[in-house]
Amino acid sequence: MKEKATILIIPGYADSSPSHWQGVWLEQFPNAVKVIQKDWVHVDRHKWVHTLDSAIQLALQPIILVGHSLGCSTILYWVNSKESKKSIHKIKGALLVAPPDPHGEAYRALSIKGFDPLPLDQLPFRSILVTSANDPFLSVEQAHYFADRLGSEFINIGKRGHIGEDSGLGEWKEGKALLQKLMTAIL
Repeated sequence: MKEKATILIIPGYADSSPSHWQGVWLEQFPNAVKVIQKDWVHVDRHKWVHTLDSAIQLALQPIILVGHSLGCSTILYWVNSKESKKSIHKIKGALLVAPPDPHGEAYRALSIKGFDPLPLDQLPFRSILVTSANDPFLSVEQAHYFADRLGSEFINIGKRGHIGEDSGLGEWKEGKALLQKLMTAIL
């Protein structure tokens, strides 16, 4: 994997464990950095966006954002925040994996507040949105709608649930290939 960029790993609600593909990638890529939230369960959108912004400010190389679930929502809110204006130029691309629909039943059951409505303005950088045919947090139709609005390439990887630890993906080679495709296209 090219090391001309910082890969910022942005986990979602309840964090990603070392066996989650994001955790595996942190071990495999020396240029990967995890955005660590102070509270992974009692989510505060403003704090999450500020923490992401701080990580972006610290990066010295161009950045590829790799968000999973609520991490994707955090990215979208950051892009639309006043904080992003001073550093949006650092972002070269984003891999948005399993963004949740804040109106979905599974999402509402977690009682997460502050991430609705989801900003769906066209992204100012290249992006790939990855979904699963049986994600309880986002239907394929809604994922396709999100991708269209964001200007993202749309990828459906079949029945892989929420594309997290429970999906049994390990290092998730298909995801690594998508990340490599994104990096090759922009770096």
